[in-house]
Amino acid sequence: MPHIEVGGARLRFDDEGRRDGVPLVFLHGWTADRHRWDHQMAHFAPHRRVIRLDLRGHGESEGVPRSLDELADDVRVLLDRLDVDRFVPVGHSMGGMIAQKLALGHPERIERMVLVGSISRMTYSRGRGLLMAVSTLLPFRLFVSANIHRAFGPGHPREEVRAYVRASAATPREVVMRCYDAMRAFDVLERVGEIRTPTLLLHGYHDIQLPVAQMLRMAKGCPDAVVRIVDAGHELPVEDPAAVTAAVEWFLTAGAQRDGAGPVG
Repeated sequence: MPHIEVGGARLRFDDEGRRDGVPLVFLHGWTADRHRWDHQMAHFAPHRRVIRLDLRGHGESEGVPRSLDELADDVRVLLDRLDVDRFVPVGHSMGGMIAQKLALGHPERIERMVLVGSISRMTYSRGRGLLMAVSTLLPFRLFVSANIHRAFGPGHPREEVRAYVRASAATPREVVMRCYDAMRAFDVLERVGEIRTPTLLLHGYHDIQLPVAQMLRMAKGCPDAVVRIVDAGHELPVEDPAAVTAAVEWFLTAGAQRDGAGPVG
């Protein structure tokens, strides 16, 4: 199993598919792991290079992240060691925030970008902010359970939701809380106009974790953004993986041709 050592942490990754063309780099969300992208890996690996990793402290990777900047730097170091220059980040939720960090910090390396259920600033009503603050006082498993249950849209099988709660609660507490605080503080909304690469904003209509309205605020400031809404909640890669794959495929082929470029191979 391939690993790299970065800043004292051992990070697990997969690098599959063809070695020519611009690779897709999949970035999972909070308390998740690289297997959120199993459907996309199976679809794209036969004809594209695809890379995914367990972010620091998640899945089979070690360490405790200090910030989203550190997580973004982990991705950059991995790609440097794999001799990858330009790439297409595909990030879900926190992974989308990391993708934005990469796009703003290293714009010359971003071919296109896909943000799945992600935003550029977390904004809360007074009541929601109070509720989130109180939730951090809950026992750890209840805190994780409350957040993961909210992430799924209505009607998703309860046993599957419970399985994801168990998997999320297995993430070390310090990792969970560090990343939670980092996401709450994340704010690049005033800078999204600097992102000049074509960007797909793919969002669940029933997302109450990061509501559609907040994504649309980002879309207004992002000059090259395309918006697609899916009938799902926040956990799009789990709730409707086929819709995510189809949207990414469209964006890399038909979308690229619409913009006057060839498919991203």
